[in-house]
Amino acid sequence: MTTALVTGANKGIGLEIVKQLIDRGLTVYLGARDPERGEKAAADTGARFVQLDVTDQASIRRAAASLDRLDVLVNNAGITGGRLNAPGEADLDSIREVFETNVFGAIAVTEAVLPLLRASDHGRIVNVSSITGSLTGMMTSTSPVTLAYVPSKTALNAVTVLYAKTEPGLKVNAACPGYCATDLNNHSGYRTAAQGAGMAVTLATLDDDGPTGGFYDDEGTIAW
Repeated sequence: MTTALVTGANKGIGLEIVKQLIDRGLTVYLGARDPERGEKAAADTGARFVQLDVTDQASIRRAAASLDRLDVLVNNAGITGGRLNAPGEADLDSIREVFETNVFGAIAVTEAVLPLLRASDHGRIVNVSSITGSLTGMMTSTSPVTLAYVPSKTALNAVTVLYAKTEPGLKVNAACPGYCATDLNNHSGYRTAAQGAGMAVTLATLDDDGPTGGFYDDEGTIAW
């Protein structure tokens, strides 16, 4: 039985990733900071709840220790920071907060479960990123200009490439869900969370001849 862990999964895109992986026959651990919300989401979906705050090393250690095996990690947990943080108006505390979750949190969880993923015959890591983090498209993008969320996704893309380069036994890729209506953007997106989950699920369940070290959305490869 293929086993997956999804972080930040009690709502939004993370919850939809959980549902779709379960529909594909995977055993899924639903990671969430809040035990009450996480337990409810797990009960509603048939997942297994694991308390996991990606900014808390003790929480990460406990979560990793509770797993006997792991084949798939989906680093989905992410925040915007609640401020625009435009150049010239940067608030370093809120930028650090975004990086703690979006970048350092993904690295910390990956490092904690890496021995389990290496032991799997079909190890997969999916980092939920954003096309806004593409350096190639940044100059022409109409996305908000922020020194918090956007650079955090650029950094996450670099993290993806480096793990893909150094872990040849795993498939490590980044997925862009698109602009989905979730709490992250006050439900202003034009795609559903279920639609946004699709690419992450595809990358999480790649065949052994599938790609690694790539960045994808529903339309194909995104330039770094």
